[in-house]
Amino acid sequence: MGAGHAHKLYRHGHSPVHALPPHCKLAAVLCFVLVVVSTPREAVWAFALYAVLLAAVAAVARIPAGFLLKRLLIEVPFVAFALLMPFVVPGEQTELLGVSVSVPGLWGAWNVLAKGTLGVAASVILASTTELRSLLLGLQRLRMPPLLVQIASFMIRYGDVITDELRRMSIARRSRGFEASGVRHWGVLAKTAGALFIRSYERGERVHLAMVSRGYTGAMPVIDEMTASRTQWAYAGALPLTALAVCLLGWTV
Repeated sequence: MGAGHAHKLYRHGHSPVHALPPHCKLAAVLCFVLVVVSTPREAVWAFALYAVLLAAVAAVARIPAGFLLKRLLIEVPFVAFALLMPFVVPGEQTELLGVSVSVPGLWGAWNVLAKGTLGVAASVILASTTELRSLLLGLQRLRMPPLLVQIASFMIRYGDVITDELRRMSIARRSRGFEASGVRHWGVLAKTAGALFIRSYERGERVHLAMVSRGYTGAMPVIDEMTASRTQWAYAGALPLTALAVCLLGWTV
């Protein structure tokens, strides 16, 4: 996969969570999210316990609360959507803070907020403790289709290259006195986007030819063969298994 690629969500550390193999963490987060989604929305206490479990994992990983909360802001659009549900979903009405709202809408909003927030928090913890290169290796280890892994790898590798190309084009426009200030400048921006697409396409062709000339046959060589012991799988499975027990209680209590 080549050299590692740092990303803004990753927080360097040496905690037990950081040390777990990436495919173990990926499987654990996926199973945890599936369990959370399967939990009945009426089991409010169960979601509180899920939050406690994630908080415990974050504490073990030594992720500050502020760091985690700042990354949770990505779900603000979903929060806005959920806050509208009590007003647009039809059904039995009730009063909340002097405002008439829909009971099914309230439950729907709670369902979206609780499950969405827990899912995003689990993903943020995963990204905070796992480098992108390791995530790709983990996906490969979990037998994700190799072509999808390669596409994700190239997206990560060349995202910064394309961003830098766009920055240079922006500097070139400004050096010629151009400043986008209204609809009449949309044509120039559209031409910039077209030029960026063409340059990116041509760069991709050159990269592909260079890879083929070096023996590329459709599969990337795996430099690091990651394995996980039973103990590591047990540590990773503690989160989803505990969550599963809470979920089963939520359906029976």
